[in-house]
Amino acid sequence: MNQESRFVLAISLMILVLVGTNILFPPIRSEQLDLPGTEADPGVLAPTEGRATPPLEIPSVPEVRTPAPVEPAAEEARDVVVDGPLYRFTFSSRGANLTSAVLTDFVSFAEDGRGGDGLVELIPAGSGALGSRIQVGENVLDLTDQLFDVVPRDGLRLREGGRPRTLTFTYRHPTAPFALSTTYTFEPDSYLVNVSTRIEGVDADLLLTDLGTGIAYNEGRIADESRALAYVTNHLQDGIRAQLLSKADEPKIESGPFIWAAIKSKYFVFAIMPGTDAETTDYLGGLISEPVPADDQAYVAVSQPVGSRGVVEHRLLLAPQNRALLSSFDNDLEEVNPYGWRWMRPMVRPFVGIVLGILNYLHDRLNVGYGWVLIIFGIMMRVLLFPLNQKAMRSQMKNMAVQPLLQEIQAKYKDQPEKLQKEMMKLYKEHGFNPLAGCLPMLLPWPILITLFFVFQNTIELRGEPFLWLPNLSAADPFYILPVLLGLSMFLMQWIMIRYQEAPNPQMKMMMWMMPPMMMFIFLNLASGLNLYYLTANLATLPQQYLIAKERQKIQAVQRSAKS
Repeated sequence: MNQESRFVLAISLMILVLVGTNILFPPIRSEQLDLPGTEADPGVLAPTEGRATPPLEIPSVPEVRTPAPVEPAAEEARDVVVDGPLYRFTFSSRGANLTSAVLTDFVSFAEDGRGGDGLVELIPAGSGALGSRIQVGENVLDLTDQLFDVVPRDGLRLREGGRPRTLTFTYRHPTAPFALSTTYTFEPDSYLVNVSTRIEGVDADLLLTDLGTGIAYNEGRIADESRALAYVTNHLQDGIRAQLLSKADEPKIESGPFIWAAIKSKYFVFAIMPGTDAETTDYLGGLISEPVPADDQAYVAVSQPVGSRGVVEHRLLLAPQNRALLSSFDNDLEEVNPYGWRWMRPMVRPFVGIVLGILNYLHDRLNVGYGWVLIIFGIMMRVLLFPLNQKAMRSQMKNMAVQPLLQEIQAKYKDQPEKLQKEMMKLYKEHGFNPLAGCLPMLLPWPILITLFFVFQNTIELRGEPFLWLPNLSAADPFYILPVLLGLSMFLMQWIMIRYQEAPNPQMKMMMWMMPPMMMFIFLNLASGLNLYYLTANLATLPQQYLIAKERQKIQAVQRSAKS
């Protein structure tokens, strides 16, 4: 049972207890490569079986207006490194492929992590990204295995606060008048990379850019990360759609126009967006995907129409899923890894920004770790919800006080349904009895509590954040201390309720013994940050629980006196 299912079960049990106790780029050109058994879509370069494409072949060009071709400057592939404050990218001169993308601010928790120095690596082993293929009429020019010249040859070293630097890969065909040049512009203090590709010597229709086969594992629990690996698109008309890489079991063509396309894991994202040059296209043309033998991987590539000047521009983002960063693009990129299930998102989405804003504000203003932030936030939530809980608990007491009278009416008119209904309505009116009055105030905060579950499970701010004995607030407690304390706090809350009742309901006694172990089991492998918050919230509720229990005891004493 995965974590989400466990949480749903927990929510269902909690609600059960509460209720139970209270009665949208026009088509580019029609010349496409057909995917066997699939009708080719405009604007998409179709995949071929096993990623094989026709051999590099330049069509006849009657008029040559480009310089005479030169021999490639290098005969052996070499690595070119871009080393900056935020990342370390390694390109190969063969295919101008990105073979490694290390995020230097983040630690990898995977046992077989390949980032070096224990850092996060985004490119899976044996894979690569950003290779180029071009469609020219009926031909596909595959440059992913060709040697490129690189300027500067020794790569780049970016300095914090420094100026942008460029890295240019150029391929010139040795016998035909064809050349392709791709220039990357790196900002030292930004994860965003601007890319401009110029095609000369041929009238190209489409440029296909590889996004690779996924994102490398960087978390300790592979099962959780595997369920998050997916490619996501934001269609101009149809909105955001996601496809799990583990479920991409056949070649697939998706027609644009797309506002962006991305591959994402649980905490990191590799996104491609159109460039900002007004003379190039405003959208991505389409996407293709093909399964690969490795588990939870699929080859993904994105096409773009080539502009009239033979230029294609786009922007790349290889970054953590920081909501403020992703929201800055104003294209819904923050929804690449949406919080909650589809049917739940309209309810959860409004609260996500608020919760994250509060957490980050407390972290920055108070200059404390996120562990203490969760404790402060848990207490704050209980203070804010105090009036609702107070109202709910007092409604419960009122309903309990009316229960004896209700039982008398039910016994007296059990054979007269119409009379019974009339007398019950009279009783409800006289005593303000409402069977749901004790539930509704407690159910109102549930959208916030559900939002907190997804926020604490997926937010990058908690990833790798230590607190006391906990090495990572986004991972489960390795010593299971928090789940046990959480179960004990729930037992104590139930015990206080029963302790100050004259004749506690047998079902309540049973729930007191059964619910804590069940909830402890459900929360056992959930993020320790989530458990820390819920434990704090439970402990902050105990004084209120005690005061209400004492108030209930006084009411019961008054009722006894009235009877005697």
